[in-house]
Amino acid sequence: MSKVDLKQLFNGLQKQMSAQLNTNREFIDHPGSKGDALENAWIEWLRKYLPNRYCVDKAIVIDHEGNTSQQMDIVIYDNWFTPFIFNQNGFYYIPAEGVYAVFEVKPDIQGNVGDKNCIEYAGEKIESVRILKREAASFINGGIKSNPRPLTKIVGGILCSTNTFTHKNNDTITGHLQALDNLQSIDLGCIADYGSFYIDYNPNAEITTAGQEAYLEFYSNRKFNKIKFSNADHSFVTFFMQLTRYLQQAIGTIPAINLNAYLKNIGEEVDEQI
Repeated sequence: MSKVDLKQLFNGLQKQMSAQLNTNREFIDHPGSKGDALENAWIEWLRKYLPNRYCVDKAIVIDHEGNTSQQMDIVIYDNWFTPFIFNQNGFYYIPAEGVYAVFEVKPDIQGNVGDKNCIEYAGEKIESVRILKREAASFINGGIKSNPRPLTKIVGGILCSTNTFTHKNNDTITGHLQALDNLQSIDLGCIADYGSFYIDYNPNAEITTAGQEAYLEFYSNRKFNKIKFSNADHSFVTFFMQLTRYLQQAIGTIPAINLNAYLKNIGEEVDEQI
């Protein structure tokens, strides 16, 4: 039986991912353009490697009451069961029910936006998505009508190119991440030249009760347990594998969207029975 060197394959994948991310941004000097190029590079990278069931875009997330999130650098959302995406003047407005994950993109994890550090700023933007109201609908599974499923977690993270903190022993980054709680908590991240990380929370089980209240209570009770950093040489591969694990095995498929909750805003409804 022949064998393949998995370590060599993973190293090759790491180099491919790194090359794609760097090529799109290294020749751009204008700060605003460089920021856009960095966001676009991460988006193109995720589009290339994630399965086609996931869409990746810059977007604003909305709920059925018209509430909106802040503009998100990266939104990973459903490409199968979310029936509409609003596109107005180049801005995507994605229904909250269709969102799997959101990410803030920064060139350096050591930095500030106004009076907030980058991690705190990312947490606030993630919260602006998680706080939106989602209303699940019943669905057909194997020919049998099932009640609305519990709301799924929305993965939140931060993506950076480098880490210029003076002390590179993970403690400073860990301290900033640990300071976030409830809907601002960050699940994972990638610092291209430093390593990826994920955070283990308690409780870490799935949400088992349907409805917005159970979903909010889950995040309110979730507490920081520990953080795991990867080796810098494996930053992209470990981040991608962890993200895929969250998407496919922790979240699975998003809840069915309640279309009538959106149509109510214009005084219309759809027939739920065929």
